Amino acid sequence: MGPAARAVDHAIVMYQRRISPRKGWRCAYGVLHGGEGCSGAARDLFSRRGLVRGAVPMVVRFLACYQAARMLALADVQGVCCCGPIPIPFGWKSPRS
Repeated sequence: MGPAARAVDHAIVMYQRRISPRKGWRCAYGVLHGGEGCSGAARDLFSRRGLVRGAVPMVVRFLACYQAARMLALADVQGVCCCGPIPIPFGWKSPRS
């Protein structure tokens, strides 16, 4: 990983640790399809492909996330996930609500 990719990776890690937990909603793509959010996908993609070769696939992912956000906004998804003995409420809150 080159210096530019390391700098982007560091910025994503700072976002994941300091901003993402406080923003109040989760990546729509991750909610709709499961798995990691866009920031985790970006870290993985850029570490494997580099910044230049990873740029177009990341734009495609952001567009898919946008489409997922529109679908979830229409569906108003909420519920409870029973992961083990503790029920965990979930939902996707639009940044505009």
